[in-house]
Amino acid sequence: MSNKSRAMVGGIAATLAAGATLAIGAPAQATPSGPGVVGTVISQWTANGTDYTLREITIPTGQSTGWHYHDGNLYGWVKQGTLSHFDSTCAVDGIYPLGSFIQEPSGPRHVHIGVNRGKVPVVLEVLYVLPHGSPFAEDAPNPGCSFQ
Repeated sequence: MSNKSRAMVGGIAATLAAGATLAIGAPAQATPSGPGVVGTVISQWTANGTDYTLREITIPTGQSTGWHYHDGNLYGWVKQGTLSHFDSTCAVDGIYPLGSFIQEPSGPRHVHIGVNRGKVPVVLEVLYVLPHGSPFAEDAPNPGCSFQ
């Protein structure tokens, strides 16, 4: 490996490590997320104006992500538990058990909430594909649903 390649790999590793270190224990963004909801950055990369971030999200029993939407698409996999997912009409738009894949479209027309109604924490592996510099989630008010 050339010195230039080693420097590039070292720089990428340092950037990923710094991102993971800064995000450990940081609450997942939404309005308001339940106590103990945590998102940890596993890997992050930017290319052609798009941020690609892999995060692990943990939602304790009885808690939720809070109402929110995203500025880009998300692709997730349920590593543990079962996620109940609701759209802004208060309807269930998906129940995602262990091993399920979930996709969330972008934009304020796609306000949603993820809720853990199970007996174990929900753990999600989520790939965020966002415009460079966008937050992981944009807060949104409860659209009038009787639950949070």
